[in-house]
Amino acid sequence: MLDKQKIFLRILILVLCISGCASVDKYNAQINTVRNEKDLKSDVDYIRYKLEKLHPDLYHYITKEQLNYKFDSLKSSLVSPMTSNELFFKLSPVIASIKQGHTQTFPLTKKLKSPEKRAINLRGQSPLNLFDFELFNDQLYIVKNNSKDSTIKAGTEILTINAVAPRDIISAYKNTFTSDGYNTTFIYRRLAKSFPRFFYYQYGITDSVICQLNYKDSIRTVTLRRPEKLKTLAGKKPIEQTIQEKQKQKVESQKRRLQGYDALKRMYSKQLSFPTKDSSIAIMRIADFTKGTYKQFYKKSFQQLGSLHTKDLILDLRDNTGGRLREIHTLYSYLTDSSFHFVEKSEVSSKTSLWHLGYYHDEPLWQKVIQTALFPIIVGIDGYTYLKTKKGLDNKYRFSLKESRLAHPKVDRFKGKVYVLINGGCFSATCILSSNLKGSKRAVFIGQETGGADNGCVAGIMPVRTLPKLKLSVSFGLLVCQATYRSEIDGRGIFPDIEIIPTLQDRINGTDPELQWVLNDIKSTPGL
Repeated sequence: MLDKQKIFLRILILVLCISGCASVDKYNAQINTVRNEKDLKSDVDYIRYKLEKLHPDLYHYITKEQLNYKFDSLKSSLVSPMTSNELFFKLSPVIASIKQGHTQTFPLTKKLKSPEKRAINLRGQSPLNLFDFELFNDQLYIVKNNSKDSTIKAGTEILTINAVAPRDIISAYKNTFTSDGYNTTFIYRRLAKSFPRFFYYQYGITDSVICQLNYKDSIRTVTLRRPEKLKTLAGKKPIEQTIQEKQKQKVESQKRRLQGYDALKRMYSKQLSFPTKDSSIAIMRIADFTKGTYKQFYKKSFQQLGSLHTKDLILDLRDNTGGRLREIHTLYSYLTDSSFHFVEKSEVSSKTSLWHLGYYHDEPLWQKVIQTALFPIIVGIDGYTYLKTKKGLDNKYRFSLKESRLAHPKVDRFKGKVYVLINGGCFSATCILSSNLKGSKRAVFIGQETGGADNGCVAGIMPVRTLPKLKLSVSFGLLVCQATYRSEIDGRGIFPDIEIIPTLQDRINGTDPELQWVLNDIKSTPGL
């Protein structure tokens, strides 16, 4: 009986693998397929209907009449056949005009089979992914070098990549996404941060690129390549050294689980450091709210701050694009000095809108097998969301999140002064946290207006809708997520109390003007 079960399992795995390979081939074949006008218009109607039915705040930044006009104009312009990605550049600006940053369109890119993925992984990271970029005066600069080529300095301008000027790629993708509302800080941060992705969208996977670089008026041509992963050296090491290495690896592994880790940038997602010997000042750098065992990290960190009698906490949220709502709720409970409602009850489009997650929607066979096994759980979750969604006196439906209930500060909460560093890369959950800190007057904000809106966003649950014919993906949120505080300036981000915008020279010099301002302010106000 056991042998038969093993045979059945192997056959099932084989069938799923064959099915997966077939679905990859089918998907890739359609990338360059030219579709007729009927298919194009049908897909535009499809996504328009889905947005009107499921998006809970579709007309916040654009009127219904304006959006209808844009969709109608788009359909009228579809007078000749085109490929999926040709439609992407026409459809995405219409979706972006909704001005909800989580509502976005994605182009088709080549999918890889498992052997191809393994081969790419062994060849290492894409060459452009080894650098951090920023835009200064609409020109693209390297501001951090994560590669092993130490000759490429921060402040190096990218003139061309494979004979293509960065501005051509930036211009092509600038209108394909949006921030929340009317601010522009997020647009320029994302254009720079996501430049390697846009290059990939345009030119596919590359193992090397030829770049023309300019550093301090010295122009040179450099070939950037994937850094191949090092193979393990042969030969046995002394037993004592092996034991030490294993212990070191174990400690490092535990640290990475606790704090989260970005292997590409070789940095932890969450870090707590002390710039002074007396530990009176602490810097908590949080790169994202997605990685790490956040409950343990915050508990350990704030206990440490309490035991060291730290007086000033600098919370560095720059370029943090968000993540888990539960995590920012936990962090806020260590910073606030009174009981609080973290977010409002979330508006949804209908009592059943949270059911529309695209279950069984255009998925490969292996995923449908897993989804079938989990179907009873999904039904239970759907029943729960239905009961928790209530219609208010204003005829709007709202779903009660756990984070909308009354909560209380943690016992080990931080009681000193809090500074928050922000910029245009702050988005989504980061802005909900910042809105609460700003509204409760719990912190001083330094830097640049955030990319996400002060008055909330539409996110939470994020289904992806695939156009039936052209297979482009459109993602949008089903929940209106808002802090309990409101800004009188709608459609803008959290504004800093002290505006500081770094310059190219700051990047060349390796200086941090926002952090330096805070340290100087603390130094000038001793004893507070």
